[in-house]
Amino acid sequence: MGNIKEQIYSKSPHFIQNCIVSLYNILAYKKRYSKKYKLYLAQYKKNNTLSLSQLKHIQEEKYKSFITYVNNKSLYYKTAFSGIESPENLTNITKLPIVDKETLRKNIEDVYTIKKSEGGISKTGGTTGKSLEVVFTFDDIEERFAILDNFRNSFGYKLGKKTAWFSGKNLLSHRDLKKNRFWKTDYFYKVKYYSTFHIHNKYLGYYVQDLITYAPEYMVGFPSTMYEIAKYGMAHNIDFPAHTIKAIFPTAETITNDIREVLEGYFKTNLYNQYASSEGAPFILECKNKKLHLELQSGIFEVFDDHFNPSQKGRLVITSFNTHGTPLIRYDIGDQIELSDETCTCGNHNPLVKEILGRISDYIYSEEIGKINLGNISNSLKGVKGIVKFQIQQNTMDKIVVLIEKDEKQYTTKYEEIFLKNLRDRVGNKMTIELKYVDEIPVEKSGKFRIVKNSLKGV
Repeated sequence: MGNIKEQIYSKSPHFIQNCIVSLYNILAYKKRYSKKYKLYLAQYKKNNTLSLSQLKHIQEEKYKSFITYVNNKSLYYKTAFSGIESPENLTNITKLPIVDKETLRKNIEDVYTIKKSEGGISKTGGTTGKSLEVVFTFDDIEERFAILDNFRNSFGYKLGKKTAWFSGKNLLSHRDLKKNRFWKTDYFYKVKYYSTFHIHNKYLGYYVQDLITYAPEYMVGFPSTMYEIAKYGMAHNIDFPAHTIKAIFPTAETITNDIREVLEGYFKTNLYNQYASSEGAPFILECKNKKLHLELQSGIFEVFDDHFNPSQKGRLVITSFNTHGTPLIRYDIGDQIELSDETCTCGNHNPLVKEILGRISDYIYSEEIGKINLGNISNSLKGVKGIVKFQIQQNTMDKIVVLIEKDEKQYTTKYEEIFLKNLRDRVGNKMTIELKYVDEIPVEKSGKFRIVKNSLKGV
């Protein structure tokens, strides 16, 4: 929304704000779900049971078409591909340069194939804190939504079914906070948007009670927000009615075993994970068997170890076919995954991913132990009561600072000792651990919450 629209919105009463949200979505969805979207969705539905060889053939053809387009339209890639024989041939992909986020940001004007005014813009942060603006063609936006909707449709979801959405939209006014109202509603499409910026112990009870009253069929969005709400409900013995929510679709954050267990346990439903990114990464989607599949029709997935040797587990480098406006070709996205050699009986023949390990910086480094990943860190809460939320910050090799929001009634020195022992078991005996109790641990500007903030370079 522009400044004038934002001012009108902020001064409007709650009911009118809900009407504005509804109208905004009607106009946005009209653009998003055009004739091309319907064709893309029909195509992906038709391709749901293709064999692996058929999927690989589509991948090769899409790659050829994409690289040919980029070579003609992007000055940066035209220069990068010069001297490489047949760059559009998938067998030659290893000859193409690997590009990281900062390289992309520095050369972005030459990377673009269209003007910003000709497409849709998505913003993502860089390691320097400077924003990277990615431009999508409208065709790519529609195809990406078709892929996502094809995935969600397989679990019964359709636009218009009652949904609770937890995203980085900041839609609340001061009046809302005074009234302990942390949501806005799209009346037309039956979507209630819950704020991810007010996840504090003093407010969580209002979220739980409103979710019970609203009774959504689906929950979508940041899992860290849903996780805090579920933990609050469990800690306060607030029973969530069974058979309410049909599925949870998390976005934008890594799913640990603990997050999955808490969300599925409290909301009495199944969580189905998916991976993509605001820059436009190809999709990894979870099936009914709870197995993660690469979506080969959306791009190329390469995995490397720390020395850039091909590996089953490590750094993810992607080439995404739905990024014609800002091409992502052999893009080092900063995430890690582990591939699997297993097969799945769900009918989807795309290759499997054993685990999405999350951002490369989502770890603690101990000189004594090595890298401690996000899953191990989140398990530090085993046997501990009264920690509402914690975040580990590491700026030097020999020390971590642990920010803790605690529940005064439950948290005791006994639980502090268990938590410290759990951390010590993971980081070793030489690391200094400083516990710092705070009233609130802020989320990022995007509304996401990070369990680990690691500023170490090159370990």
